[in-house]
Amino acid sequence: MDLILRNAHVAGREDRGALDVGVEAGRIVAIEPALAADGPEMELAGRLLAPGFVETHIHLDKSRILDRCAAQTGSLDEAIAEVAAAKRDFTPEDVYARGAATLERAIAQGTTHMRTHLEVDPGIGLRGFEGILPLVTDYAWAIDLEICVFPQEGLLNNPGTDELMMAALSAGGRVVGAAPYTDSSPRGQIDRVFEMARHFDIDIDMHLDFSADPSSLDLDYVCEVTDKYRYGGRVAIGHVTKLSAADPARFAAAALRMADAGVALTVLPATDLYLMGRHMTHNVMRGVAPAHALLRHGVNCSLSTNNVLNPFTPFGDVSLIRAANLYANIAQVGARADMCECFEMVTRRSARLLRLASYGVELGAPADLVVLDAPDRAAAVAEIAPPLMGFKRGRQTFARQPATLLRP
Repeated sequence: MDLILRNAHVAGREDRGALDVGVEAGRIVAIEPALAADGPEMELAGRLLAPGFVETHIHLDKSRILDRCAAQTGSLDEAIAEVAAAKRDFTPEDVYARGAATLERAIAQGTTHMRTHLEVDPGIGLRGFEGILPLVTDYAWAIDLEICVFPQEGLLNNPGTDELMMAALSAGGRVVGAAPYTDSSPRGQIDRVFEMARHFDIDIDMHLDFSADPSSLDLDYVCEVTDKYRYGGRVAIGHVTKLSAADPARFAAAALRMADAGVALTVLPATDLYLMGRHMTHNVMRGVAPAHALLRHGVNCSLSTNNVLNPFTPFGDVSLIRAANLYANIAQVGARADMCECFEMVTRRSARLLRLASYGVELGAPADLVVLDAPDRAAAVAEIAPPLMGFKRGRQTFARQPATLLRP
């Protein structure tokens, strides 16, 4: 065999004790105790072996621009305005360099699949797209990267954006996105994005319902259009912070509607916690949709990073295990089963949202793997266990040494 990982606790099979995982030609060919095979070996000593993390919602093109922007009020409107002004000076080379730096951090945090949302509009044209597209091939040795093209500053109210989106989708964009709350006609933007998706036969991933007022939800209309075009399983929505303020009856109705339509949700705990509740002076809301409650209604959910070092989120290390821990704190998750679901929302559930054809520590699946310094999924989330090594199609992509105490 090309590689044998010895004495691993395999995510989802922790109760089976130590297992060996054999890899050949980039795929997993054996998962069993005391595997009788020859080849290069790595001793994992009971550490957790999991499928690589899956980042479903990040913005590589506008990461790492804090030095170019002011962040005085911390509001969503300020963030949109500041980034809109900054990106007019973006060049493809600048976008590539910043995107590569963030991508490399993600790889070193154990991420093996990523969907990055990318803005096109008359202010930036296709310069952001031209900067990010080469990353797809340049980093294919470590990560599968797909681009979701979307109109951050509006579509119907921003002449020229439609043509730019169509051009980017024709040139390598693999998903179409939306931000209806920035448009003069939110439903009109949703309709047009569905038209684009059907034209290219691609999936949809929208920023949606990003406020603290649950009295009206665009997700209802998204579910309606999803049913109309039989697009269930191909539509994801991000944020939906309005659900964090919905009463139990409205929340349950929305959850059941999403489950019935096949609309998935990505929760972005760092950004949502940072931006929501700024209108409040006391007893401030968290503003993070309760993904674990949606899971119980049959909605597929993922947890993701969103923004890194920009006015939308002026921090971040692209660690999905940290995002899972942050969400668990915000949602007051304590039960072991829910803690494991937090781990699933950055691995298997995220993979399902991206509709990955073959994923997991499973026979025949690509050996896209991460080793964490923890014995199981719940401990990995609770302790923010550091990733120690990662593999893409069986080839090691990074290594990190465990901490060593230097005793006197």
